[in-house]
Amino acid sequence: MRRPIADRMLDLCEYNAHQIAELWYTDVSSSSRTRSYRSIPAQRAMLQAVSIYQNLKEMYFNDQPYQSILEFMKKKKLVELLHEDNIPLHEAIYSLILMRRHVWLFSELRAVYSDTALEMHQALASVNRVVLLFDYIIYILAQLYHELDSREL
Repeated sequence: MRRPIADRMLDLCEYNAHQIAELWYTDVSSSSRTRSYRSIPAQRAMLQAVSIYQNLKEMYFNDQPYQSILEFMKKKKLVELLHEDNIPLHEAIYSLILMRRHVWLFSELRAVYSDTALEMHQALASVNRVVLLFDYIIYILAQLYHELDSREL
């Protein structure tokens, strides 16, 4: 019996985080919407993506995903690093949109999804949950960016 789609997709993200982050960095460093990422070293920029990809499964299955993401982002100081690197908020948000996109691209490339009705239903549920997680990440990012900017005034 095959494991549920969510498990396969999230394991793929966790175990291939560096490879997915490299693909993400290629996009984020060449996009006209994220020009600021070109001014920081690739390894430093990819730390954000690797960290999120490696922890996505824990966030996904957490009973309180918002709180889990908030604690994760504060612990990893992801927002502070972006702020120190002078990444504008709108570019940081777009980088997360690209990061979310690469979850699907990589999963699709590895044929995680299937054509059975059950797996299509599971895939839809997984997509919705991951979208929710990235919505929380984006919201928390904006909130913490605002707090950092307020301290500087």
